[in-house]
Amino acid sequence: MPIGLIDRYLARSIAVPLFGSLVLAAMLLVLDKMLRLFQYVVDAGGPVSVVWRMLANLLPEYLALGIPIGLMLGILLAFRKLALSSELDALRGIGAGYGRLLRVPYFFAVPLMFINLGIVGYLEPYSHYRYEGLRFDLNSGALGAAIKVGEFNRLGKGLTLRIDRSEKKGTQLHGIFIQMEDSKGMNIAATAEKGRFLSTDDPDTILFRLEKGRLIQDSPRFSTPRTLAFDVYDLPVSLPVIEQFRRRGGTQSDELFLHELFRIGYGGGATTERQQLEAQATFNFRIVEVVMMLMLPLLAVALAVPPKRSSSALGIFVGILVVVAYHKVNQYAEQAGAQGRLDPILALWIPLILLAGLIVWMYHVLAHRPGGQPIGALERFFAKAGKVVRRALPKPREVRASA
Repeated sequence: MPIGLIDRYLARSIAVPLFGSLVLAAMLLVLDKMLRLFQYVVDAGGPVSVVWRMLANLLPEYLALGIPIGLMLGILLAFRKLALSSELDALRGIGAGYGRLLRVPYFFAVPLMFINLGIVGYLEPYSHYRYEGLRFDLNSGALGAAIKVGEFNRLGKGLTLRIDRSEKKGTQLHGIFIQMEDSKGMNIAATAEKGRFLSTDDPDTILFRLEKGRLIQDSPRFSTPRTLAFDVYDLPVSLPVIEQFRRRGGTQSDELFLHELFRIGYGGGATTERQQLEAQATFNFRIVEVVMMLMLPLLAVALAVPPKRSSSALGIFVGILVVVAYHKVNQYAEQAGAQGRLDPILALWIPLILLAGLIVWMYHVLAHRPGGQPIGALERFFAKAGKVVRRALPKPREVRASA
């Protein structure tokens, strides 16, 4: 079989599970977050369309973890298929060793590593800032808070509104109660059968046109409250002042680009020691997460080949566990480094070196030791554990007797 044909065959075998795993992981994470975002936006009274914008800004964060998992699973499943069908033995028999076969996995790993570097270094910080900006706009009312029917709605300071019914997509309101109070002590309360909001030339003021109602106006300057019955009354309503969202970065290390983190952490750009530690921890966290991707092809191949006469999928479970557990260890090390409890470099690079050493040893056992099987011990352990569990479970006959 020509070497070019082997490469194309491996590339197809890796690409399908790689991109399939990546899309599936991203969809599962998005669906999990979507339900909570819908509830959050509805409770805040904002438009539903903002949910899709918030989810779009979360995608880079999910891809930063999904790409390593997808890469590892794509390579692992492809080599597992070759091993179970004895194609791997045939390829090694014609002189295509593991070192030669790893060219194609690294053909995927190196470009994906640089893509992930761009995501965690620049795209994810910016999208995180945009996500927080949408949350701020939603909470401040900049996205347009919805008026909830049958409830007392607080619209800014000193303005309370309640409506019984809304028609024509909110342009026609019925059963209105409104109460306003300004800084000078003027208090206005009005009821009306129906009404609607109208724009004015002043962007900070709108008109609330009320029809067929009564109005009560009270002030410290009045000896008695004034009352008014009206057919049509235009009530000016001052829009609340919306605070501007902060600029990107500042003290938020999650929102700083990679070169900005290096400048603050190691280039003397930090104003406080805590800011310097946070920048150093975040910078090293992003770097080690990306560098680890170079070890994933070796890990996937070492876990893909089960022992002879075994079709166990233990390697898939162990591979996912290693990637996720390493990510969680890095998150803890980043927090500890940012708080000054651990040195950021040692806390983040020592786990990488230890794990890389373990992966290289596992690959060496598989590729260079005759009959070497790095997960053979785990296979035997789980096989014995399964037998113990099965013995401990009640037999079907014993279950019927006890019933």
